[in-house]
Amino acid sequence: MSRNACLPDDIEALKSLVIAQRAVILERDLLIDKLRVQLLRLKRLQFGRSSEQLDTQIAQLELTLEELEASDTQIQTALPVTAAARPQRKKPARRPLPPHLPRETVTHAAACACPGCGGNLRYIGEDVAEVLERVPARFKVVRHVRPKFSCTGCQSIVQAAAPSRPIARGMAGPGLLAQVLVAKYTDHLPLYRQSEIYAGDGVDLDRSTLADWVGQCSALLAPLVDAVKAHVLAGAKLHGDDTPVPVLCPGKGTTRQGRLWTYVRDDRPAASDIAPAVWFVYSPDRKGKHPQDHLAKFCGTLQADGYAGFNGLYERAEN
Repeated sequence: MSRNACLPDDIEALKSLVIAQRAVILERDLLIDKLRVQLLRLKRLQFGRSSEQLDTQIAQLELTLEELEASDTQIQTALPVTAAARPQRKKPARRPLPPHLPRETVTHAAACACPGCGGNLRYIGEDVAEVLERVPARFKVVRHVRPKFSCTGCQSIVQAAAPSRPIARGMAGPGLLAQVLVAKYTDHLPLYRQSEIYAGDGVDLDRSTLADWVGQCSALLAPLVDAVKAHVLAGAKLHGDDTPVPVLCPGKGTTRQGRLWTYVRDDRPAASDIAPAVWFVYSPDRKGKHPQDHLAKFCGTLQADGYAGFNGLYERAEN
């Protein structure tokens, strides 16, 4: 049945329907705009100070906006009158699809002859439309086969050496380990949720197993952290700052406030071609001894805010 079949035939009834829809849509648009302003204001506050309560409010607003905008689109699709009744609202400009993505071409061939008169067709051009698609992530098992050979002369066994693994005798490949780390620390996806997601693909990975991988990867990446630290501290100018970070208290079900110190080396504004980098250091509190310990061997210019914890570094420079 057509969606228009349920609409009334009376003109006055149709006008009343349009007016009612317009009132509902205007009310939803005002609510969406109001929530967007509130969200923007909270994010600006978060830039200056962060708290668990503020993060929760931002997350709730984001979810509310998602639901409103999704249902708003659903209304437009379901009700044909809505498009005409809806006041025009500025839509975000459609961005071109990233050029680095691989392209798959699907050619839709036309008829071999003119459907009207049966005459021959000649090529005059084509229309191209791009659609963004996603290939779902999938697991695979890589089998490392090492044939063994026996020498006919001395009876010794000859076999290729076993390839190295990120984790000794571990079953996880580098791609899977990278996915676990990025999902945990960048996408903020806890390990128990990752375990549930992987189980949906038929792969059972216990949370304790994932936690063991994270710990071993931390030790594996320690030399890289040291290299970043050395590169940052080798600069003649640093930008230093710190930000609060909530830390779970095991067994208590609460959080305490830790600190994440950032030291940035970036001389691109001075036309330098040296790669910029940032060194992150965690501390359980904000005591001034932490930046003094971090920059004990640094010799150069430090740009930081008025936090008193940096004063010891400036006093050392003056002496």
